[in-house]
Amino acid sequence: MEFACCWTKKELAPEECPNIAEGEEELYSVYRRRVVEKCIDCPLFANDLLRFKESGHPLSEIFSIVVSEFLDQKSQLQSLGGFLTSKTREIKFLHELSLVLQTSVDLDEVLSVAMTAITAGKGFGMNRAFLLMTDKERQALCGYLGVGPRTMEEAWHIWEDVNRSNLTLRDMARLFQKNKLSSEKVKFNDILERLSVPLRDQQHVFNRALRERKPILVENAFSNPDIDPALAQLLGVDSFLIMPLISRHRRIGLILADNCITRKPITNQDLQSMETFAFPVAFALERASLYERLQVEIDKLTVANIKLKEQQELIVKMEKMALVGRITSSIAHSIRNPLMIIGGFARSLLKNMEQDDSKRDYLETIVHEAKQLEGVLEEVLSYSESLYPALDTWDINQLISGVRDELAGQLAQRGVTCVLELAPELPKVSIDYRKIAYCIKTIITSSLETITGEGEIVIRTWRDDGVVAVKISDNGTPLSPEMVETLTTPFMVTQNLGTGAGLPLCKTILEKHGSPFIIESSPEGGTQYIIRLPIKEGM
Repeated sequence: MEFACCWTKKELAPEECPNIAEGEEELYSVYRRRVVEKCIDCPLFANDLLRFKESGHPLSEIFSIVVSEFLDQKSQLQSLGGFLTSKTREIKFLHELSLVLQTSVDLDEVLSVAMTAITAGKGFGMNRAFLLMTDKERQALCGYLGVGPRTMEEAWHIWEDVNRSNLTLRDMARLFQKNKLSSEKVKFNDILERLSVPLRDQQHVFNRALRERKPILVENAFSNPDIDPALAQLLGVDSFLIMPLISRHRRIGLILADNCITRKPITNQDLQSMETFAFPVAFALERASLYERLQVEIDKLTVANIKLKEQQELIVKMEKMALVGRITSSIAHSIRNPLMIIGGFARSLLKNMEQDDSKRDYLETIVHEAKQLEGVLEEVLSYSESLYPALDTWDINQLISGVRDELAGQLAQRGVTCVLELAPELPKVSIDYRKIAYCIKTIITSSLETITGEGEIVIRTWRDDGVVAVKISDNGTPLSPEMVETLTTPFMVTQNLGTGAGLPLCKTILEKHGSPFIIESSPEGGTQYIIRLPIKEGM
């Protein structure tokens, strides 16, 4: 009896077996492997087996049973091999996922990893996923994040990008966090808002999944009596998976996943895989949320500590100012009366003295020096009284124009031009007119001291965010930060600008008006002084 298949030959020539492919040439000479791997599945062998059975040989029936059993065992082994390969891939994926989740405390990173794992083809391969988080304050499950395509076209673009890349889960999650997380939060806003469910609604399928602490595979959603028709209509799918996220008996939220594009059925295998995945995600989300809240509290404490430190510094400063005020006021009052008597007697004697009297120069010097001392005492007393401004409503442009006119002679004598750039129709400000006028006058006088030769002082006003800003700029010698610190410290002596309470007094006055006193170098050269005065309410 002749057979068509080559199983009867120990060795073959290359053209004798059409089933041996390129790269399998060794099967031509390895008889046992050729029979097991090629001949058993060959149609010619099946025909030979049929002819052998028809021949009535006593071994033909047994031979057919052995071959059939072999094929069944081979099929089972192949199926088992595929299952083990799938499980190995799944375990590897879950291991990688767990490592990422265990090492991250950033909420956005955890979300990116979790949602990428659900929707990526290299993960669980679901088309779309929604995350709902438990809001304790609102006592509700609130839609937090949605991930996935909304149209088939968008889905194809996503799948093509994934297929072209060979990225790990962590790399895919990082790309998602960097490029898509913010946009995904916005893309599904309309659905997420309507997914929110009060925790008191115990009959809702979401709360039921949390209460029972197990996943629910919803099928036939449009006709399922346990499913709200509005939810099925919102999702637009007949089958979806609800996965509760529970960590240490705390209800973190739940994940809602479906195949809205491919309409691929969700299997029990999918459910089991997602259930394995749910716990590490819930734990990572809880830890990241707690860390985020801790960071918020730390930031609040940091801000509170900064404010407390500022308040402490302000209290110390105010105590020092009050002490300086009391001391200077006491000294000034003690000196003022004798000084006024000295100046008065000197002026009286000078008034009755002949022009050519040799002692007239002495008396004029006494009068001049007494007048200077009276000016210093006036500043000292003003400094001690500057803690209590008498506020009223004034036009700042009119105040500045008045001060400029008052200093016109001094400006002309020094050859300095004062230019006013005052914004029209400014609202009135709430200030102590006399003290703010003193500040403007003192700043202009200080600017004059830094200008050598002809120069220019520019005063500009404008409205800015609830205040009226005043900037006085000069083209004199710029003041260094060290010089600014010296000039704003009470009674400090400077080599070029002398001593006094002028600018320190301005700083104190402005602070009591709620305005910082800014002194800085001007971009055009020179120095600029900036004050910000509060607008009268209702203006």
